Amino acid sequence: QLQASGGGLVQAGGSLRLSCVASGRAFSRYLMGWFRRAPGKEREFVARIDWIAGNTYYLDSVKGQFAISRDNAKNTVYLQMNNLKPEDTALYYCAAGPNRFDYWGQGTLVTVSS
Repeated sequence: QLQASGGGLVQAGGSLRLSCVASGRAFSRYLMGWFRRAPGKEREFVARIDWIAGNTYYLDSVKGQFAISRDNAKNTVYLQMNNLKPEDTALYYCAAGPNRFDYWGQGTLVTVSS
């Protein structure tokens, strides 16, 4: 019910925009976010956006580099990733829920070459 896309191979300094389309629930009223799991590392929070005021929160290391946004009419959340670095290489997951991240999509792989 959460379908992520937009990953791929990009050179360092490049950009990608990830999309996650939600279906089947009132996702327009849900907290939505992105997480990632880098090779050999634990999954970590990347960004989230609230549905009420659209407040956003980010992992410190991606502030100013990534931007999360949502289109409630399309039940879609986006992650614009700029100035990508090799350390951003990971499987990126979208997640959603009314108060916490109860629902998870499959990942989309982002690979940043140096």
